[in-house]
Amino acid sequence: MTKDRSKPEFDRELSDLLPELRWREWMRRIEAVLFATGSPVSREDLARVVGQGVSVDLLIDDLAADLEGRAFELAKVSGGWLFRTRVPYASAIRAAADVAEQLLDLAEFDIAVLAAIAYDQPVTRDGLKDIFGRDISRDLIGRLHARKLIATGPRSPRPGAPYTYVTTEQFLVAFGLQSLRDLPDREQMEDAGMISALRT
Repeated sequence: MTKDRSKPEFDRELSDLLPELRWREWMRRIEAVLFATGSPVSREDLARVVGQGVSVDLLIDDLAADLEGRAFELAKVSGGWLFRTRVPYASAIRAAADVAEQLLDLAEFDIAVLAAIAYDQPVTRDGLKDIFGRDISRDLIGRLHARKLIATGPRSPRPGAPYTYVTTEQFLVAFGLQSLRDLPDREQMEDAGMISALRT
């Protein structure tokens, strides 16, 4: 007699559980998925582990409430959700764990160039030169690429079709943004002297 080695069917509905236990189990499934991944998980992906027609948003709200007072939180970033450590615990993590490669460790000018790319994308190196009044080194562009904060965008329609640069999902995650619409208002930053100060 041969054993049936086919995968057991994944039970999304959990109809054998009482409603309150079913809801709790769906919350735990979402928690497990978010815990196991290091990047934002979309609503559509989370919907695959809960019953059909169940509100992922309500489950997320309940899970977030369940995490109140914990060292980590549920954050909506780049079109999905992920767990991240609450700010007050960052120094404790740095003191006890080797997280050096996870830190952005960018110079002030690097951040200014990254901000210019975020606001003006897609932008060429010549476009960045116009903004800053000086050449932007290939090394700096390479560092931002290596950290996956920027990527190559569409070729510019100008003669020679130079490369353009755009920000990435990792940029949104690194700065805790849901989308580029969450960037601080450019005029307010200029009025506060933040952008112009970084350009000199």
